Amino acid sequence: MRGELIRVLSAVEEKANELKMDGFEPDVVLFGKEAYEFLKAQVNEEFGGDEGVTEVSGFRISVVEELGKEAVVIDSKSLGLGMGGAKRFRVVD
Repeated sequence: MRGELIRVLSAVEEKANELKMDGFEPDVVLFGKEAYEFLKAQVNEEFGGDEGVTEVSGFRISVVEELGKEAVVIDSKSLGLGMGGAKRFRVVD
């Protein structure tokens, strides 16, 4: 469903913009296993094929099983150096 794919892409862009407004430079999106499988299914349904997704909205994707149904947009260079550097959102309800 195109609407679900657009919702996920919009959430990634929204969280990335929030990080940019806070002075960060987001470069990676961490997806939980269920969230990644959902995204992959949406992309493959929309564009055909059965391949993995390695990038979304210009950001590299990494899968972190512990995130489950959520995803986190991060600035990998500043994460852990202080407050901020990451924005989390739910992908699958």
